[in-house]
Amino acid sequence: MNRYPVPAEETRTEIRVSNSRFIATAVPAFSVAEAKTFIQRIRREFSDATHNVPAYHIGFGNRIIAHCNDDGEPSGTAGRPMLAVLQGSGLGDIALVVTRYFGGTKLGTGGLVRAYTDAAKAVLSVLPLAEKVPTHTTMTAVPYPLFEQTKLLVARHNGRILDETFAADVTLTVQFATEQFPHFQDALRQLSHGAIQAEIIETDENSIMPIGTFAVMP
Repeated sequence: MNRYPVPAEETRTEIRVSNSRFIATAVPAFSVAEAKTFIQRIRREFSDATHNVPAYHIGFGNRIIAHCNDDGEPSGTAGRPMLAVLQGSGLGDIALVVTRYFGGTKLGTGGLVRAYTDAAKAVLSVLPLAEKVPTHTTMTAVPYPLFEQTKLLVARHNGRILDETFAADVTLTVQFATEQFPHFQDALRQLSHGAIQAEIIETDENSIMPIGTFAVMP
């Protein structure tokens, strides 16, 4: 199964190095077109910045499209260190721009490499994560006496409740990773002595499921 961690949402953080501001913004990007649109948006937002340095890493594993440039910084001191952080992160489908406002003190090539590397690591350290994974969206009508126990089964099998409708029974709409759904279905049948089963109403090969936050290596 093709599953891997990706950013869950756009995230931004800032560091300061010798009075220069380095503002790092990271987003999920599932195509080169999405990455380029994001980069242009950041350049418009920070049109008065000294540099807006981009890097992106689209795909995962052996199927990667990667790109970076230095946006006017000395060659190899900005985009390449940022891309190295992305490539070493274990994440896929991510785009990053580090915006620099020059603070009046030159950092030198080594200082620039460290600053752009640290800015990239800083945003990854607070980046909420999701997982790109095939999912089933399911619907289940549950009698009230089994409602709470069914919710516990959903949580145990890492399901995400999308909707609860209360009528004669409780109708739950739940999203599961496809590999988890058969186990939930078996547990639900056992709970209800064969009286209840979930119905698959949609399958998505590229769903995004939240999984936590990123741990940056020192």
